[in-house]
Amino acid sequence: MAETIATKNAPAAVGPYSQGKVTGSLVFVSGQTPINPAVGKVEVDTIEGQAEQACKNVGAILEAAGSGFDKVVKTTCFLADIGDFAAFNGVYKKYFVSDPARSCVAVKDLPLGVKCEIEAIAEK
Repeated sequence: MAETIATKNAPAAVGPYSQGKVTGSLVFVSGQTPINPAVGKVEVDTIEGQAEQACKNVGAILEAAGSGFDKVVKTTCFLADIGDFAAFNGVYKKYFVSDPARSCVAVKDLPLGVKCEIEAIAEK
């Protein structure tokens, strides 16, 4: 049975889902937006600032699950504007040091009007 991951160091779920799950040796991190968990809202408007916070949120869940960025094997990234691709990558590469497999797509809208969202799969 899968273990549910919950940490106060990442935003609480804004819907009927968990921050993450561990099953076997894999950690599944739900899509993380740039909500600052300390204040419960998005504090920055730039893609760089939002990507930074989204990455920190992914990291907090990975840590709570006993994993880390070096163990990430796959990410899916969602951008509200594909024109932000290069700037997003500039932040992303500082965190996802294992060069995981990745999909990055532009979408029409993201929850709360944010500019990016990141989900991840990692080894425990």
